[in-house]
Amino acid sequence: MRYIAAPWREAYVRSVDVRKSCIFCRAVRASDDAKARVLFRGRQAFVLLNKYPYQPGHLMIAPCAHTADYENAPRALTAEMDALLRRSLRVLQAAYAPHGFNTGMNLGRSAGAGVVGHFHVHVVPRWVGDSNFMPIVGGTRVVIEDLDATWNRLRPLFAGPLRRKKSPSPSEVDHA
Repeated sequence: MRYIAAPWREAYVRSVDVRKSCIFCRAVRASDDAKARVLFRGRQAFVLLNKYPYQPGHLMIAPCAHTADYENAPRALTAEMDALLRRSLRVLQAAYAPHGFNTGMNLGRSAGAGVVGHFHVHVVPRWVGDSNFMPIVGGTRVVIEDLDATWNRLRPLFAGPLRRKKSPSPSEVDHA
């Protein structure tokens, strides 16, 4: 198995100090959803854009309450987060027609959690051939869409009915 280092993440992961300020708690308290990149607010959980996306449409789903304890989270909270995950997948499919998704949680600093004290789910759209050499060689990630454009594209979809786009098959994707 080959491992690829992601050194560009180290400075951010090591700099986050949730004792000073939690990015999720700030987003919950924010009055301007566009500025906070909040796409949807539920009763106990919400959806927001990742400020440092791996791909366009990289979302996070987090509880409104500050907690790291996923194992003992109330069933109503985890059920709402599951519903928001399903909704997020439909929204991203309608907006981007990705070939697949990465979803998951990093629970604890040793697991790679940048925000240790507030659990959250990452949802990352993926396309065949979407990885490139830039992060490894140049220490730079190329994302084809800025956060304002992503927020403007996705926010209306969380509010309205969805029409699903068909993903191109891998044979239809130009790998050049």
